Amino acid sequence: MKIPVVMFSEPSIWVTATTVVTLISTVYLGFAEIVGNHLQYSKFTNSSSNNKQIKLSSKIGMLTLYTPAFLAGLVSFFVFPGGGLRFLLLKSAVTFHFFKRDLEVLFVHKYSGNMVLGSIILITLFYFSAAAGLILVHYLSLGLPDPSIDTKYIGLILFILGISGNFYHHNLLSELRKNNEKEYKIPCGGLFDLVICPHYLFEIIIFVGIAFISQTPLAFACTFGDSMYLIARSYATRKWYENKFDDFPKHVKCVIPYIF
Repeated sequence: MKIPVVMFSEPSIWVTATTVVTLISTVYLGFAEIVGNHLQYSKFTNSSSNNKQIKLSSKIGMLTLYTPAFLAGLVSFFVFPGGGLRFLLLKSAVTFHFFKRDLEVLFVHKYSGNMVLGSIILITLFYFSAAAGLILVHYLSLGLPDPSIDTKYIGLILFILGISGNFYHHNLLSELRKNNEKEYKIPCGGLFDLVICPHYLFEIIIFVGIAFISQTPLAFACTFGDSMYLIARSYATRKWYENKFDDFPKHVKCVIPYIF
């Protein structure tokens, strides 16, 4: 009996090594969030007591995070033309995801603080290497036998669902602050009534969609590692809200409704 295959074979030992390093490093970042060693952006920047750290405005910092990854995706259409429908969907998904994030930084999000330069550099390198790596590894996999189970259309549906839900909840967050207010408020509306980080939930769905489109081991490693980080970040975020607001609703979970 032939065993169903859901992933492409690794094209080289160097790609395998990259996959393993990516998985370990992203899971480590998630563990660091749980123990309180947060990447310094959003509300956790203000919790840092080290005034000697170099900081940039949050808007500049966030644009720095996403723009190189967006450009990597955009350039890939010219560097790696062709490649079939799956490769086109992957390049399009990666490029559109980071383009959307840039547009949100410019026109949706409202910022009240700064970002630590060290965290900006680390996250920028991760996003850029993830975007470029996903595309390059899939390019190297072209010509290898296709997985016996094709999930690219399921991945496309999940990607669209994730993008839509992520944008909707980012927009709800932006509407919390009126007239240039700076203070944090307890989010409400949409899935915020059930979890404190629904935008993270839908970002996880985005990466699951990308993994199902690509079906390379690196794509699944990026998705697993990113999911572990976002789940850990949501846990830290819920604790932050509990400490800041006495009236924080106890039934609101971290990222998965009714479960966690």
